[in-house]
Amino acid sequence: MSTGEKAKAKAKQVVGKTVRKVAHAVHKETLAAKGAALEARGKMRGAKEATKDSFKH
Repeated sequence: MSTGEKAKAKAKQVVGKTVRKVAHAVHKETLAAKGAALEARGKMRGAKEATKDSFKH
């Protein structure tokens, strides 16, 4: 996985988790769901890049 793509995936995960936790703290469930979705996108992006790397070797 390229370093840039790995960093982008991890950044999405961190931002999503932060948004989700803050939204739960202030009782904004809609925003919490959006944060969870952003976190999931980051995880999927990381998985996609890892899969691409496994086929390169």
